[in-house]
Amino acid sequence: MRTLGRESKVGVVGAGAMGSGIAQVAATYGHAVTLYDTSSDVLKRALAGVEKNLARSVDKGRRKADDAQAILSRIITVAGGPASDRGTLDVFRGSGLVIEAVVEDLAVKRDLFSRLETFIRDDAILGTNTSSLSVAAIASGCRHPERVIGIHFFNPPTVLPLVEIVPGLATGEDVTTAARALIDAWGKTTVRATDTPGFIVNRIARPYYGEALRIYEEGVADMATIDWAMREFGGFKMGPFELMDFIGNDINFAATRSVCEGTYFDPRYKPFVTQQRLFEAGFLGRKSGRGYYDYTPGVKQPEPSKNSALGEKIFDRILAMLINEAADAVLFRNATPRDIDLAMTKGVNYPKGLLAWADEIGIATVLERLEALHRDYGEDRYRPSALLRRMAAEGAAFVKRTALKT
Repeated sequence: MRTLGRESKVGVVGAGAMGSGIAQVAATYGHAVTLYDTSSDVLKRALAGVEKNLARSVDKGRRKADDAQAILSRIITVAGGPASDRGTLDVFRGSGLVIEAVVEDLAVKRDLFSRLETFIRDDAILGTNTSSLSVAAIASGCRHPERVIGIHFFNPPTVLPLVEIVPGLATGEDVTTAARALIDAWGKTTVRATDTPGFIVNRIARPYYGEALRIYEEGVADMATIDWAMREFGGFKMGPFELMDFIGNDINFAATRSVCEGTYFDPRYKPFVTQQRLFEAGFLGRKSGRGYYDYTPGVKQPEPSKNSALGEKIFDRILAMLINEAADAVLFRNATPRDIDLAMTKGVNYPKGLLAWADEIGIATVLERLEALHRDYGEDRYRPSALLRRMAAEGAAFVKRTALKT
């Protein structure tokens, strides 16, 4: 039986925002951490970022200065050549767990893991922080694919509690159990997802962005009004265009394309021309100074129309599409209903779990909204989930169905 205790050494490959955050979390819970990157400059920035985060927590009284220093001292940084340079990977020889947080490229991740196998212990686990790539495909380059598992943190890892645990087709159940137990011990909220495109969050959340873009491209409402509608009537902290600018339009567009391609171009997930044009223009959001909105100092942001009837219509449409996606995730056993609602509230801060929200509104009402869209457009994009149809016919609710409780 594999176990990963506090004495286990943890390796992290890639010292960007995700990798450095994961390293900080592991070190906070007592692990000796090796943080590796091909760039010494990236490592310096990563360590400075960790130090800044810890200093802020001390200033706010969340931890003592001695504790912060101890956490920082447990992180060793190693700069090496490219991942193809076999010698530099020897630094992970004693690690019980190595998590990669490198570029979202299948070939790079697969090659990295196949090379890491040469050095790590026989009982060590390889975790991939991929947000949408196939865990099975990443593991396929390994001699022992049973040791590879998806451990998907959300950005920033030091703040957001959710971690998706994603076993690949070959992943051993003992590996899944050990990895989940360890991440739970780090104070995180774990959910188990099947190895399908986008896992739970990145797949179910697609309509939040996609349907907003569809509404905008149709000329139903402008971006500011759509964002206002989702905040005002749904209680979302950020509207879809605000959130895409915050995430980065390059990242959001890449996730959309990945899920679309991974589902064999299901029309529910197709990207929009507006996304592509902003990406091509380099309008990546807040980090570039311009995205769906212009963040140039002194530029006044557009005002929403604040038409309540229109706002409610926008909210109802987007929410119905989100619930439809969550229902299909239950139907196709992508995750349990409990984990789906946990993932959406803890991973992307939705005000309510989508399945609980469906119960509150009424399954029949959600189905009516989807059927109206399907009739109006005649597109497969708006097809209602078969599960919603069955539940509406039965007068059922998610929380009342025994089979859907766990």
